[in-house]
Amino acid sequence: MDLTQGTQDHKQDRAKKMMLWFGIISMAMMFAGLTSAYVVSTKRPDWLTELQLPTAFFWSTAVILLSSITFHIAIKAVKQNNRSLATSCLTGTLLLSFIFIALQFQSFSELLETGYFFTGSASSVTTSFLYLIVGSHLIHLLGGIIVLLVIIYNHFKQKYYAGQTLGLELGATYWHFVDALWIYLFFFLYFFR
Repeated sequence: MDLTQGTQDHKQDRAKKMMLWFGIISMAMMFAGLTSAYVVSTKRPDWLTELQLPTAFFWSTAVILLSSITFHIAIKAVKQNNRSLATSCLTGTLLLSFIFIALQFQSFSELLETGYFFTGSASSVTTSFLYLIVGSHLIHLLGGIIVLLVIIYNHFKQKYYAGQTLGLELGATYWHFVDALWIYLFFFLYFFR
């Protein structure tokens, strides 16, 4: 297929999708680098092997999975012109994202209560990596929340309808990536110590 063919709108749509995928690939490479550095660091003599993941990480994983489901249902609802269901699901996705963030901060509190700090004399390379990886994911999630707010705004302006869902689908692709990234990080941190 020749990428130069099609209307100007189709070319712009392809360009937007391509830019999103470039961004996703670069983010994946960043986290691949972080997790690779984590793996290499496990060989250090001061690596903590007994560190248990905070309980809130388990709950936040369930919440972020649920947010992907609500986002997916919202897209289907828009395509079926069910605006009220789409509104409920988009709002639910936003609410779940805030719950996820609250649970992540609860995880940080659990780590601090057990004496695991990010920096300082009471910290370790293990806990520093944990905070860095989770914090980096939170920053990317905040980007997803901004995208979600724009989508909700555009939804209320009735810019999305069956046949016109590109912005919604691009936002959902990013959202699902950030969700899948957390699931990868959670299982990575859980199984690789």
